[in-house]
Amino acid sequence: MPSTARKLLTQNKGLLAFIALMVVFRSAIADYNVVPSGSMLPTVMVGDRILVDKLAYDLRLPLTHISLLRLGEPQRGDIVTVDSHQAGELLLKRIVGLPGDVVELRDNVLTINGRAASYGQAQVRPLAGDGVDDAVYRDERIDGMNHLVRLSESHPSLHSSFGPVVVPADHYMMLGDNRDNSMDSRYFGFFARSELMGRTSRIAFSLDADKGYRPRLDRFGRLLDPVDVHHQEQ
Repeated sequence: MPSTARKLLTQNKGLLAFIALMVVFRSAIADYNVVPSGSMLPTVMVGDRILVDKLAYDLRLPLTHISLLRLGEPQRGDIVTVDSHQAGELLLKRIVGLPGDVVELRDNVLTINGRAASYGQAQVRPLAGDGVDDAVYRDERIDGMNHLVRLSESHPSLHSSFGPVVVPADHYMMLGDNRDNSMDSRYFGFFARSELMGRTSRIAFSLDADKGYRPRLDRFGRLLDPVDVHHQEQ
């Protein structure tokens, strides 16, 4: 039996090495994740496969949360994957509050450090593939962030007002762009920097499960925030 195992290892060492390298690559360098929920609508749709830059903030020991080297700092507006201890699962959210910020949400109007976000004219026409309930879409702009938020007309959230709260050191406040249907910092509290697994800014490809996993070709390679203002201003 041992000789058979050694023979199999010898015959497949190239494949095994490739698998090991892919595990390390996806754990510590880059990965793609399937989006299973609509909490980031309309920016990210259910069925999108997003590219995740695992080196955006830290060089980590593969398969762990251990940071070997800080490579960058999270910025307001970043869309990040979070291995949340509180939620017990991997989340996809947008950073709205940095350490030391005073953040408040009042009737879905975001205020940071006493300055309220501005909102463009409401769009009431449903966006393709964007949920089943009636919603309006507002262009939220504040401190370099510029993106659409989705507000439900039929099922407003009990947490459309929240705070004010002060974001602790080495923690971040995160919200989903689908403000009335997102489990985020309003439910789980602040997220520690060590829980941030990477930043995403682009869709790899997208499949529509409601239509037999038909490819959404218009979303292949698409930027999540077409005007990446908050990074241009750094």
